[in-house]
Amino acid sequence: MMSDQRYKLHPISAVINFVKGLKELILPFVVLFFANGFNLKENSGQNDFWLSLIPVGIFLLITIGLLISGIIKWWTYEYWFEEGELRVEYGLFVKKKRYIPFDRIQSFNYKEGIFHRVFGLVQVMVETASSTSGEAEVILTAISKEAANRIEIVTRKQKEEIRHADLQDSPLIVEEIAEPLSRVIHKMTTKELIILATTSSSMGVVIAGTAAVLSQFAEFIPFERIFEELSAFIKFGFVIVALSIMAGLFITWLAAVVVTFINYYDFTVWEENDRLIITRGLLEKKRVTIPLNRIQAVKIVENPLRQLFGFATVAVESASGGFGGDDKKITLFPLIRKKELLSPLEELFPRFNWEPSFTKPPKKAKPFFYRIDFIWLAPVILASSYWLFPYGLLSFLVIIPAVLIGLWQYKTTGFAINEQQLTIVYRVFSRVTFHVEKKRIQALESRQSYFQKRREIATVQVRVMSGMTGASAKAANLENENIEEIMKWFEKSNPTIE
Repeated sequence: MMSDQRYKLHPISAVINFVKGLKELILPFVVLFFANGFNLKENSGQNDFWLSLIPVGIFLLITIGLLISGIIKWWTYEYWFEEGELRVEYGLFVKKKRYIPFDRIQSFNYKEGIFHRVFGLVQVMVETASSTSGEAEVILTAISKEAANRIEIVTRKQKEEIRHADLQDSPLIVEEIAEPLSRVIHKMTTKELIILATTSSSMGVVIAGTAAVLSQFAEFIPFERIFEELSAFIKFGFVIVALSIMAGLFITWLAAVVVTFINYYDFTVWEENDRLIITRGLLEKKRVTIPLNRIQAVKIVENPLRQLFGFATVAVESASGGFGGDDKKITLFPLIRKKELLSPLEELFPRFNWEPSFTKPPKKAKPFFYRIDFIWLAPVILASSYWLFPYGLLSFLVIIPAVLIGLWQYKTTGFAINEQQLTIVYRVFSRVTFHVEKKRIQALESRQSYFQKRREIATVQVRVMSGMTGASAKAANLENENIEEIMKWFEKSNPTIE
């Protein structure tokens, strides 16, 4: 029997829960504010004025409700250790209980937001074997770091007791134990952070975010005056305009660098007791723990710009939930030189062959990589040519990049089989190399259209467990005999998944 002493969350968790709920109401609030707030003066009658305040009043009531809900959840939330389980209970009118056996706990992930760091707290997300949707089994919103360490120590010691049957039924005593040995696998430098920001889609996110904000204020922006000022500005000459555009792009790039720097600050990967631990973040520090035996596949991604300069991104498809929320995919190395890639991967995954010899699609399959584009390009080109004649005829030039991209995909696509490992390489725009062990494959299927059948080619797709929908990779337009080779390889005795 374990100690049933009950523990509470820190009071700041009430504020955190309130702010989290409030964030979800920001967009509705903005819509209400601009739809009603600026139109109050336009209402001629007093009755209209009070009617226009109804949506604002509803929003205030919801806000107060969120605050009360956050306080109630903090006040009633308790966790404790009993009968080999982590137990959680909360709720005022409806009691919610969750009991998690220690032997089901896979890992603990941590977040330190602004509120946490001020008070020296941490958010703990408890992951179990069933946490595949990105949602943690239990979230302790705000507890002290000492309390978080205590949970890990209790869990570790209980697992040891389960492992050693001779200690059954003995009381569990929480005491300090030696920290497990760990080694740093990879740490990003400031230079890599800047390159990561420059070659990522962060600039597009900044531009899209700015446009979205401006669109909310479109009613109040004097576009006519801006247009007049812009017309007068253009008269200064091409050089001034070009310099201004360059300055705008530089500011956007700088904002992207800042966003990337904040998100990936101090990005470090280290290995500890058959687990990968990843930490990152400046304002909100995050730490995710991934048991190595839950990693389903390793994916190396090279977008065209990074491939040109010899860089790549490495991600792992894992049965774990990652950082949770919108950040479910786990990036192992956000940016790393290809020539420096093999060493850490060979250390972490020694059973993989990282430089396999690929089998490519046959020459007769080449047109299949760009032919399908003509299905949607043809109506667009014809419509443009008719309605925008004669300038619409320039749309025929789109065929050239479509064919070139298809040929690029043809040259990239391939597969390799090495004993218990399947590797698939393919490209949409970025080159993706997908490494997976046979025992991790959830499904392997081949598909063949009527036109592929005539050419004796087919497409193979592999799927692994990752999140709710899984992750997949496919090699398109391979020879039929290659597809049969892959299917026979998979049908042979498959080792039990760990």
